Amino acid sequence: GPLPPSGGDLVRLVKGDPGAPAVIDVLISEGHVPWAGHTGRHAIPEVYAAIQRANLALIFVNTRWQSEFVFQQLWAINDDNLPIGLHHGSLAAEQRRKVEAAMARGDLRAVVCTSTLDLGIDWGDVDLVIQMAAPKGSSRLVQRIGRANHRLDEPSRALLVPASRFEMLECQAAREAVADNAFDWEPIHIGTLDTLAQHVMGVACSEAFDMQALYDEITGCGPYRDLTWAQFEEVVDFVATGGYALRTYDRFARIVRTPDGRWKVRNQHIAQRHRMNVGAIVSAGTLNVRVAGRRGGASRQLVPGRKVGEAEEWYFEQLTPGDTFLFAGQVWAFQGIVGTDALVTHANDKEPKIPSWGGSKFPLSTSLADRVRTMVQDPDHWRVLPPDVQEWLALQAERSAIPDAESMLVETFPRGSRHFLVAYPFEGNLAHTTLCMLLTRRLDRLGVGPLGFVVTDYSLAIWSIKPMDGIDLDALFQPDMLGDDLEAWLEESFMMKRSFRNCALISGLIERRQPGAEKTGRQVTFSTDLIYDVLRRHQPDHLLLKTARTDAASGLLDVARLGQMLARIEGRIRHQRLTRPSPFCVPVLVQIGRERVGGDAAEMILDESAEQLIAEVMDEGPV
Repeated sequence: GPLPPSGGDLVRLVKGDPGAPAVIDVLISEGHVPWAGHTGRHAIPEVYAAIQRANLALIFVNTRWQSEFVFQQLWAINDDNLPIGLHHGSLAAEQRRKVEAAMARGDLRAVVCTSTLDLGIDWGDVDLVIQMAAPKGSSRLVQRIGRANHRLDEPSRALLVPASRFEMLECQAAREAVADNAFDWEPIHIGTLDTLAQHVMGVACSEAFDMQALYDEITGCGPYRDLTWAQFEEVVDFVATGGYALRTYDRFARIVRTPDGRWKVRNQHIAQRHRMNVGAIVSAGTLNVRVAGRRGGASRQLVPGRKVGEAEEWYFEQLTPGDTFLFAGQVWAFQGIVGTDALVTHANDKEPKIPSWGGSKFPLSTSLADRVRTMVQDPDHWRVLPPDVQEWLALQAERSAIPDAESMLVETFPRGSRHFLVAYPFEGNLAHTTLCMLLTRRLDRLGVGPLGFVVTDYSLAIWSIKPMDGIDLDALFQPDMLGDDLEAWLEESFMMKRSFRNCALISGLIERRQPGAEKTGRQVTFSTDLIYDVLRRHQPDHLLLKTARTDAASGLLDVARLGQMLARIEGRIRHQRLTRPSPFCVPVLVQIGRERVGGDAAEMILDESAEQLIAEVMDEGPV
């Protein structure tokens, strides 16, 4: 039952022995931390040496691509033929089970893995956890360290491998957070209405429900404590009819009212279909990238042609028709999404608008970002960092500025025939990408001719035809960009359609599985796109449209975090007009151009452009 505010006599807190504190070391490869990068490739020989010394090591990375990359790099130098496994979510289930069984038998010395191994799996023989690149949050780091040494009297051992100097700051901040027992702040989760619709349907499949009793039960749950009766009525009506614009279609009527005023499932066939489709996880798909042709006739409709590859949906859903990007070594112009195909045409631009979607799968946690900002502003705190990182920070203070924790540094400078604006929000890849999409719209209206942008977890860079040092930056970064600019962008991008499709699947409006058949991704996309267009036209306030917009703004765009950041820096922008790049610029600027080629060549371009940039930065001429 509910507890009194004080807890009264009903709660007795029992604290156990916390055991030995974790030992967390940072690997400084040959005494140096690279200026830029995100793979940790430079430290692979030392990582291999650590594996040789360990009984069983788990090597955590943040993305599936990184796991494949690190695995290949380790095999290339595996002269001792150590048994090393690979485990990530894209591997077949049978392959993952083989690796898990080999670990359980003690046949492996190391496993390169993503988050698929950091939850709920206990391997008693693991004595070392290696985190390649920065952990992105103290809670995630603690979770991963917890996979090692499940003995109370022995410390868990972890080795962090920063891929760049900014990541070195993040690793140090994470070490200190773990030592202080300071875990990441968890945002308050608000229950979504598509999930609630699925729950209402599930209850109706069990037995007829009374609306008031079910409402009372649901609002007793934390995420739904603020659910209004009107919202609940809207959800029940949606399950019963599909909503106002769809109520004439019999297929969307799934529950019916009984003579005593309760609600129950319409028939057992519908109940069976619901049970086949229950679940709230919708996997992100890939799209075929195809060269677009035009069908004859007055409409000149685009049709899919030659396939040039595959890429994740989210890559394209943030684009609007006409945006240029790099793929398979060429610059393409995005034209649209038809079914499961992303249609592109050859672009005339030599410089794509979006040359890189660099960064990790996980955004830098808000609390860890705060710790990094606080550390950077305090020169006394720099003493815990490696000497070359201390020198980098001191050079930044000399050539430009070190921002304080409450302001945001923005640098503008020319380079070649382009003009750059580089900002340091420290808010993570996702929020920075959204911010750049919105900033380029504003800069276009201001007539500076923005050409493209790149982001990292720490910074963003936009380049343009005309200088940006005369712009009113306080006005440029006004929080009102999350109003009309965001609305206009969402209307033009395909993100809302993707969010709507997910909401339609979770709420049960569209079913992927039916007795005797399963819809293809193309069929589901086609169905939901049709319904989306109908609702946009006839019922723009439909429950699923509202839910899709909320989902897109939070899960795909990190708009809430962006709003907090814009409010924090309002009127607190520190602008530095420079004549050349600053030390802090290097990690983000080297992202430009590295995706023109794949494989090792991409790393070579990264190294070469980094060397050129570092030479510019270190030049003793006037700033």
